[in-house]
Amino acid sequence: MEITPIATFHSPFNDKFGIPRQSGIVSALEGTIVFEPKFRNSDSLRGLEEFDYIWLIWEFSANKHTAASPTVRPPRLGGNTRIGVYATRSPYRHNALGLSVVKLIKVELNTPQGPVIHVGGADLMDGTPIYDIKPYIAYADAHPEARCGFVDNNDWQSLEVTIPQEMQQLFSPQQLEALRQSLALDPRPHYHDDPAKVYGMRFAGHDIHFTVDGKKLEVIDSTTL
Repeated sequence: MEITPIATFHSPFNDKFGIPRQSGIVSALEGTIVFEPKFRNSDSLRGLEEFDYIWLIWEFSANKHTAASPTVRPPRLGGNTRIGVYATRSPYRHNALGLSVVKLIKVELNTPQGPVIHVGGADLMDGTPIYDIKPYIAYADAHPEARCGFVDNNDWQSLEVTIPQEMQQLFSPQQLEALRQSLALDPRPHYHDDPAKVYGMRFAGHDIHFTVDGKKLEVIDSTTL
């Protein structure tokens, strides 16, 4: 079977570093889905606005090499413990397909780009190819009592984020909150622990530089891309 992208995702994240590692955990992060010209038919979205969430099937397009190992090192386990790739949501897979559930904000049927879907909480990079869209159905898709493997016993620790006032003016209130929530998740590889190291994360047209000391993340400067 050959699959073709039906749409492209647009996000404030200009590269993959710093993107939330799961969908839904950065609620302020908003993005849009713009369809390819041959799929710009508003009839295909008829009734979609009646759903609160949708599933996206997409490609880990920024991964430049094919997965060669049957095991990976999940960040939630500190980045040093190996576990089977199919027991994780690692982007390094034999077929580079991603699956995310996102909040449906609104559907615009008539724009200069055809129908456009606005979503929240996505964990996709700008320019990501979208292969399919399906409605989220709670009675079939939600299992709150389910066991979640290693995730159940490894809580995620958020960081305290400081952003200088002058830098806050570079972003809209929505973008600023999305940036703050994303940084609080600690985008560093989890085996890194050097308070002097400066990291860079591209977000909304800016290269954000920051350091992490213990549980405190400090944004130190930014440059325009």
